[in-house]
Amino acid sequence: MKPGELPPYWKNACQDLARRDPVLAELIQNHPGEQLQGSGDAFRTLLNAVVGQQISVAAAQSIWQRLRARAPGTTPGEILGIDPAGLRETGLSRQKVLYVQGIARAFLTGEIDPHRWEQMPDEAVRSQLCALHGVGPWTADMTLIFFLHRPNILPLGDIGLINGAARLYGWDTSLSRPEQTAALKRLGETWHPWRTVATWYIWRDIDAEPVIY
Repeated sequence: MKPGELPPYWKNACQDLARRDPVLAELIQNHPGEQLQGSGDAFRTLLNAVVGQQISVAAAQSIWQRLRARAPGTTPGEILGIDPAGLRETGLSRQKVLYVQGIARAFLTGEIDPHRWEQMPDEAVRSQLCALHGVGPWTADMTLIFFLHRPNILPLGDIGLINGAARLYGWDTSLSRPEQTAALKRLGETWHPWRTVATWYIWRDIDAEPVIY
């Protein structure tokens, strides 16, 4: 799917979720004409997600901008053409430098071929991605959502989503993080088969601008 294209299920999903969930109905009403968008490039999406692991949105955006300045096309070849010191200068940790280099090699060698993903179920894509050093379930979910636009992904490891859902649905603030994650999982069951859409609207309620990977 090209950047800016509306996922074919989006309108139906919004109508279905709005009928079933008054919280989502209000969020959907508050953001008319908006929908999930991605960069349209599998490597860029995955790289951006790795940059964003376990740091704030603002910090991730700053690093991403510096990385794009060094590698405007954000291709695997460009990334591998920057020495480790240069990657570190963008703000990447030593560990993340190793991650992005390994991912770039996987794309260049064909170990990762995103063209095959279209015919693969969610779990098969997730498994292939998580086999890469530095890619865990959250990063794989970002790729499934923002590159493949799969409709039913619930990133349980996303702290922003958990916090946003807790606020919107009035969860007990004394709940531990595992309890909140379990609550999100239960809530997500009510969103099938449109968990991606519900997730996006909660993110949209949090951020001043739509997040794009």
